[in-house]
Amino acid sequence: MSAGVGVELDNVWIRFGNFIAVREANVNIAGGEFFSFLGPSGCGKTTILRAVSGFLEPSDGNVRIGGRDMAGIGPNQRPTALIFQNLALFPLMKVWENIAFSMEVRGVASAERRKRAEELLELIALPGQGDKMVSELSGGQRQRVAIARALCAQPDVLLLDEPLSALDLKLRQHMRTELRSIQKQVGITFIYITHDQGEALTMSDNVAVMRAGVIDQIADGQTIYDDPSTSFVASFVGENNMFRGTVKKLTKDAAVVATDAGELDARIASSVKGELKSGDDAMVFIRPEAFGVAEAGARGKGRIKAMVENEEFEGQSYHVFLNGPGDTHIKMSLVNTGRTSGSAVGDNLTIAYDTKQAVVLPAGELASE
Repeated sequence: MSAGVGVELDNVWIRFGNFIAVREANVNIAGGEFFSFLGPSGCGKTTILRAVSGFLEPSDGNVRIGGRDMAGIGPNQRPTALIFQNLALFPLMKVWENIAFSMEVRGVASAERRKRAEELLELIALPGQGDKMVSELSGGQRQRVAIARALCAQPDVLLLDEPLSALDLKLRQHMRTELRSIQKQVGITFIYITHDQGEALTMSDNVAVMRAGVIDQIADGQTIYDDPSTSFVASFVGENNMFRGTVKKLTKDAAVVATDAGELDARIASSVKGELKSGDDAMVFIRPEAFGVAEAGARGKGRIKAMVENEEFEGQSYHVFLNGPGDTHIKMSLVNTGRTSGSAVGDNLTIAYDTKQAVVLPAGELASE
């Protein structure tokens, strides 16, 4: 198997007439990295994948694979393989024939093709399944066969366009682990397209979050989740309680923001340190799991008084929905420890949060989905 090579997007713009699908994309993907483009439908992530694969030429800028400029080089000449959403397996071929199809095209002898297919079936944990027809496989098995077929072409870069989207939740979660394990074994570069945050955060070394053709942030999953660069990233990745307000006080790393829910203390996001000023419109983001019920009589920063409106039990968690000052709606998620959440509809609570887990950003666009 070829070692993974790096992929660079250098100031890539992609236009369709007057419509700008991708604007000024600058990305540096290291060889052997699992890299994801994450964003809502229509944000431009699949368009970028098509530009890397060669099915689309950038309007401006350069795509380089292994340091080589790909301008004018078609998809069949690039060191890439692409797995589509629908997998596109051949229904009239056996599993091993599907896997070794690229070798057949190159004129490789049947015995050698079969040997390579069996090796790849071992890799994807489907040994001895080569003589089955594709229709005899489950959805997850077909997914793995599609991966094996792509790997058989010995690409330096494997491109995956939302390949798990048709699977049910449990199988999707299982396939995340399988896919990451396969990537680590083969060591090649994976570029993955998804709108599913769980997929991106679970599998990726780094994630690019996209919004309307623009890359808002590139970082590892934990940074994306804990230290978002923009209000869009904060509201798109995971759940967040958002409080609009005005910056009242500033220190080097923190701010006090006057909101309808009261004055909230929060950590300033790394991307905007030194940019916020007193009086600026701002947004404070506090994740549901950052809230807890304050102990009776406890004082300090990070306190909000609110009334319980509803509660949902989701097995591992209790989700408590509250109404705070100024008719602010707040969601608090509590881990199920085998006891009830300790609250009931109509209860007045003081909820508390760690101010280091609250993030303040300049007011901006929020995700709509």
